[in-house]
Amino acid sequence: MWVIFSLLAGFFSALTSVLSSFASKKVDSLISTLLRVSLINIILLIILISLGLISDIYNISLKTFIFLILSGISTALLWIYYFKALEEGSVNKVSPVDKLSIVLTLILSNIFLKEEITIIKAISMLLIVTGSLLTIKKDDKNAKSNKWLLYAILTGIFTSTTTILGKIGIKDINPNIALFVRTIVAFIVLLIINTIKKNLKSIKKIDKKDFICILLTGVTTCISWICYYKALKDGNAADVFAIEKSSLLFAVLLSTIFLKDKLYKKTIIGLIIIVIGIVLLL
Repeated sequence: MWVIFSLLAGFFSALTSVLSSFASKKVDSLISTLLRVSLINIILLIILISLGLISDIYNISLKTFIFLILSGISTALLWIYYFKALEEGSVNKVSPVDKLSIVLTLILSNIFLKEEITIIKAISMLLIVTGSLLTIKKDDKNAKSNKWLLYAILTGIFTSTTTILGKIGIKDINPNIALFVRTIVAFIVLLIINTIKKNLKSIKKIDKKDFICILLTGVTTCISWICYYKALKDGNAADVFAIEKSSLLFAVLLSTIFLKDKLYKKTIIGLIIIVIGIVLLL
């Protein structure tokens, strides 16, 4: 089941990317991310209450709580840089660079989680990374600058650290509880940053279309992370991470259908290589 949840996490992650592209660039990414996280917290709280799990939060050990706090901080940073990257570049440019973090996750999972690096796993990861690189498109006229590249790289780094910290944090507790605690921490970090930057007043200026888009991406992000944590609970961190990065497949297909992005021959070859890598991994 962890494979299915990993694929679902990838699909909803891709949907988040595509929906984000429909929003205008007028809304500050820090504010939009804060609003998304706020909605995610509400959804998770409702889930925990409905499942009768809310009281289990008090039973979390200190060690687990520390790792969840660190994971929450890392989550806040990855979301900040991810949506910053989407502000500066297109979905089809940001997503492939973010996927390069597969290699970093493989190394970190071996060091901190003692997960074995087999020849098959190394080859499959290399294929996924190679395929991701092939799907990167040339600079487009809509790109503001090359800052998207830095933001995408930082997104990948913090996505990897979030995965490793999250895997350690959910070892002895329900994944939904772990996700809720982590997201609360992320919300606090984002609230502090927005308060310091005096961004909170700008919430009133967000128009209806952008607000709806932010809420929709909040829902898809929440579903993606619920599936991801469920997969992370049962599967190896590096394997779950790599399969979740199939979101690139979904992102390219969805952006081609809904954003009318052109599908080049090189992109198709890259997607085929990614599929081969995922199949090998399984």
